[in-house]
Amino acid sequence: MEICRYQPQYRQQIIDLILHIQNDEAKIDLSLEEQPDLLDIPRSYEQKGGLFWVAVENGEVIGTLAFMNYGGGNAVMKKFFVRADRRGQRVGLALYETALDCLREQGYRQVVLDTPSVATDSHRFYERAGFVRITGEQLPFPYEYPDRDSYLYLLRL
Repeated sequence: MEICRYQPQYRQQIIDLILHIQNDEAKIDLSLEEQPDLLDIPRSYEQKGGLFWVAVENGEVIGTLAFMNYGGGNAVMKKFFVRADRRGQRVGLALYETALDCLREQGYRQVVLDTPSVATDSHRFYERAGFVRITGEQLPFPYEYPDRDSYLYLLRL
C-alpha cells in the first residue's frame, strides 16, 4: 500500500469509492452534485492550502482522506473513506497519521469534522484518536456543514 497526494489518474476511482460508501453502505443518499469538491480536487483542496491523500494498492484506490484550510491554523477533515474489505487493516490509520503529521508540520492548531450519526465505527475511531464531540455552537470557527443528522468533532493539535 502507498499513501500519496491526489493524482488525476485516481479521480474516478475516488469518486466511485466515496459515492459507494456514502450511498450503498451508509445509505446517506448524497449525490456527486452535492459534493462539487470531488469534481475538482486540486481547486477545492490543494489550491486553497488544503490536502488530499489517497491510499493506493496495485493501482486501486482503497482509501481517501482530505483537509480543507479554514485559515488561522484551522482545518476541516473531509472525505475519510476506506474500502470495506480493507477496514481494520491499518489503511485508515496510515492515512490519518500521514495527514496529521503534515498538518502539524504546517502549523495547524485544530481540526473539525462532521460525520453522519449512523457512522458509529467512525465515531469510535475519532474518539480513540483524540477528537471530542461538540455542538454547532461550540465550533471554534465558522463552518457550514451539511445538516444531515451529523455529529461534529474537534481535535486540538
